[in-house]
Amino acid sequence: MESHEHSLAQDLRAMLAVTTGRRQSMRWLMAGAASLPMFGCGGGSSGTAATVPATGAAGSGNTGNTGSGTGSSASCTVIPEETGGPYPADGSNSNASGVVNVLTQSGVVRQDIRSSFNGPTGVADGVRLTIKLHIVNANNSCGGASGFAVYLWHCDREGNYSLYSNGVTGQNYLRGVQEADANGDLSFTTIFPGCYAGRMPHVHFEVYPSLAKAASAANRAKTSQFTFPLATLNEAYATAGYSTSVRNLSQISYATDNVFSDGYSLQLAAISGNAVDGYVATLTVAVAA
Repeated sequence: MESHEHSLAQDLRAMLAVTTGRRQSMRWLMAGAASLPMFGCGGGSSGTAATVPATGAAGSGNTGNTGSGTGSSASCTVIPEETGGPYPADGSNSNASGVVNVLTQSGVVRQDIRSSFNGPTGVADGVRLTIKLHIVNANNSCGGASGFAVYLWHCDREGNYSLYSNGVTGQNYLRGVQEADANGDLSFTTIFPGCYAGRMPHVHFEVYPSLAKAASAANRAKTSQFTFPLATLNEAYATAGYSTSVRNLSQISYATDNVFSDGYSLQLAAISGNAVDGYVATLTVAVAA
């Protein structure tokens, strides 16, 4: 069996390096102490999303969520706050070499995040995935959040995080920043993330009020995660290179995941495409900023 470094003990140590004022990191630590096993980079959410008059209720478990997803619904319900986990590389924690922050590096503002940048040359392999996010502002009648920016990152096909995981500490792929257009839309080209032990597959992101403010994690307006329909996960992981993900996915569910177990309807991307031609994941993200 492949040795995977995302153990609870290691993640707890990594989480302790994160700024202690981060409420979600503390919630993760308390959840990990209360109910083992807990693995990976995630943390529990509050389970209660702030709302303006709108529709949309949180789902739970796997029931009814194995299809294409509901990423475009409930656009006026603020997406839940989640932990950024122990591998954000946004200047809020350290790796083995010290504080790590890609937000200040030349080249981080990019649409295609499959390759490393600013020196490193590694490229992440996997099924092609296009992520399309529609950012709306709940404090502005849920209109498109023009000029907002998103920093997005996720693990590679093997479940490793660049800059932190053994073997890829010298790479910074699968990380990037994009600015929303006049309609609040932005996109990333990436690969379908793997599933590592103890977490449902997911993508991390931080929303910033502007591209200029995206240079510092202190300016975050929202930190959250999103996931994918189970049918899509099973299809993607049937392709070459994802065999470890098949095993790990069989041992976890939305209902037992320490982030999505309290509801994930606002964090379930709508999916089109296929494993051969690539997928497109679409999600509306409402923030109050």
